[in-house]
Amino acid sequence: MHEGIRDTSAQDVLLEKTGHRRWLKWAVALLLLVLLAFLISPVISTWLSAEASVSADRIRTAVVKRGDLVRDLSVQGRVVAAVSPTLYSPATGTVTLQVQPGDSVKLGQVMAVIDSPEVRSEFLQELSSLDQLNAELAREKIQARKAQVKSQQTIDLAKVELTAAEREMRRADASISTNAISEIDFERSRDELARARVEYNHAVQDAQLESESLEFETTTRELAVDRQQLVVDELKRRVDDLSIRSPVDGIVGNVAVQQKALVNENGPLITVVDLSAFEVEIRIPEAYADDLGIGLGGEVQYNGDEYRGELVSLSPEVVNNEVVGRIRFVGDTPPGLRQNQRVTVRVMMDELIDVLKLQRGAFTDSGGGRYAFVLVGNGLAERREIRLGARSAAEVEILSGLTLGEEVMISSIAEFENYDTIQIVD
Repeated sequence: MHEGIRDTSAQDVLLEKTGHRRWLKWAVALLLLVLLAFLISPVISTWLSAEASVSADRIRTAVVKRGDLVRDLSVQGRVVAAVSPTLYSPATGTVTLQVQPGDSVKLGQVMAVIDSPEVRSEFLQELSSLDQLNAELAREKIQARKAQVKSQQTIDLAKVELTAAEREMRRADASISTNAISEIDFERSRDELARARVEYNHAVQDAQLESESLEFETTTRELAVDRQQLVVDELKRRVDDLSIRSPVDGIVGNVAVQQKALVNENGPLITVVDLSAFEVEIRIPEAYADDLGIGLGGEVQYNGDEYRGELVSLSPEVVNNEVVGRIRFVGDTPPGLRQNQRVTVRVMMDELIDVLKLQRGAFTDSGGGRYAFVLVGNGLAERREIRLGARSAAEVEILSGLTLGEEVMISSIAEFENYDTIQIVD
């Protein structure tokens, strides 16, 4: 049997045409690409629209709410004594101290004595002048009584002469009717009666004038004595004031002089601290000074408790961008307070009812409260102009630019001042 040359026909396999399958593969791949592009296009759009990005861990956000806003101010305060008088020397002299700083003193207790020979000598001199005036007044009263006796004697003698003249006149009247006496004797009797009446009337008037004159002199002497008594009383008060007494119950705070030192008049000596009445001195930032007024309520936080207080004083001047005020306790005073102790004070300035509000954050300072970044979805935050109203320690009032429920970045936005849109990355 003749065999031909072998070829590869036995190994060949007939294949069908695959063009439509290749087209299907490309179609599926294209569809997947379109779907992928559709899904990632928002992300790409977000990335392209954002001018900067920030990690979500670096920011803080809060939601705009509606409710009541208590406008307050939280500051640190220092406990000070409401009454801490400083006592001064009433005269020049040598001081003898009887207390030391930190000693407890009672009302009226002698704390120091000033030895002033000048004041004591002046007191003794004026006291001697008072004794002299009293003696002169007593002598004047004796002279007045003597003058009154003499005037009364003159009146009595004039009265006797008047009585005698009246009796002679009655006798002359009886005698003239019977021609027992002459007409000349009758006229003489009438003249004697007239003279006696004039002398008596003058004696009475002289006595009245003498009495008024003596009364005036006596009154003048009494006024001089009273005036001198006032001088003596004033000097006695100055002598008593040489013993420096405590005006309150408390402790000795500061002693400004040394034992047996020479002090000048009106020189400071001792400061006494009244521990029964405390106030809280607060330093308020200048920005809040115009919003505060006498009578505003406050809360003093001490040992975990809150105590009511009232703003009772406010400094009219600004020092180091601060205004000094004082809070006085209303009702119960915290037990165990000490001078210069630090406490936290919350001053209530106002209460707003049913307003839009947002938690306070650093954005109010870094942005000046003029704009904020609002989260709009897809991890984006857009810059928006806003207007803030009242501010408290924890919240701020929203006047415009934000709506209820919006989420806002409340952390510092100083690094995004030149951007309109930022990306928040998880």
